[in-house]
Amino acid sequence: MVNALDPDRPLRSDARRNREKILSTAVRVFAEQGLDANLDQIAKEAGVGAGTLYRNFPTREALVEAAYRNELARLCDAAPVLLATMTPREAIRAWMGLYIDYATAKHGMADALRAVVDTGRNPCAHSRELMLESLSSLLAAGVADGTVRPDVGADDLLACVVGIALASRALEQRPQAERLLDLAMDGLRRKER
Repeated sequence: MVNALDPDRPLRSDARRNREKILSTAVRVFAEQGLDANLDQIAKEAGVGAGTLYRNFPTREALVEAAYRNELARLCDAAPVLLATMTPREAIRAWMGLYIDYATAKHGMADALRAVVDTGRNPCAHSRELMLESLSSLLAAGVADGTVRPDVGADDLLACVVGIALASRALEQRPQAERLLDLAMDGLRRKER
């Protein structure tokens, strides 16, 4: 993670922790309160001073954009970590669950994200490509170990997971989303010859 004041110098570990706390709190608060979220409240709930928040994110739009990009990075960066600790099928299923978390956060932040887009910036511009890259690596590992059908593309699986997220985005619908993800996993199973 880079230092906003000096991009050539990485953040100190305490500054990185503070930034992470701010971003995770911001996602939750923007999801709960939308554009009415109070930035000083976000700082307080994150356990940092308002000055720390404003030093890292001088505007509401900068905070919303950074919070969204952090959620996207968390999702996309998970693929190699999951593959290092799970079988490819388990990793795909875990990634799909993380996607539901990401989509829920994004849905909750929709008004705040629209406000950022209205300023001429689009934090979502390359999201699909990054997700497809992440999902492609998971599918390739599953195909390589013989547990995933080779005819399923990342774009098809992403469309499936997006549909599940749209159909069951409310928190109380999470059990249904989990069941639907399990059904999608059944569809990925390589058929016996």
